[in-house]
Amino acid sequence: MPRFIIYFLLALIILLALSIRAHATVNVDYVYDGDTVKIIDGKVSYKLRITHIDAPERNQSYGKKSRRALIKLCSHANVKVRITGTDRYKRKLGSLACNETDVANYMLQHGHAWFNTKYSSNQLLAIKERSAREQKLGLWQEKKPTAPWVWRYLNKAQQKRQ
Repeated sequence: MPRFIIYFLLALIILLALSIRAHATVNVDYVYDGDTVKIIDGKVSYKLRITHIDAPERNQSYGKKSRRALIKLCSHANVKVRITGTDRYKRKLGSLACNETDVANYMLQHGHAWFNTKYSSNQLLAIKERSAREQKLGLWQEKKPTAPWVWRYLNKAQQKRQ
């Protein structure tokens, strides 16, 4: 009988611990740009770089609109994060869902980001970008939008010349 009680108490403690963890809130605390956010997960905070997309930088054309779209989607939202790795800048890499909406899918579908062909082979997301381009949604309304990786390269070169 004492063994049964010990096992029962251990099981109860484990369930209680899992229940507490399940109720820990995950929030988007800050949006840096259209593909990077600050996540607060209980007592832990970290930068999350959303995989599959590359959004305009804040100082780039359409950068502020892209950021605002992500803020609107994730403000006061039920947030889910799935971390898949860490990048060279020590940011967590992964997917983000706000109110059950996958952020990468949403940003591509509405023309707020480019599909990141360098780091993703998800053809469903590539199709979302193509569709947004054809419909001239979001940044695709501009005549010649500059891809973020090109903009970063040009700005880095310009800063070196100064």
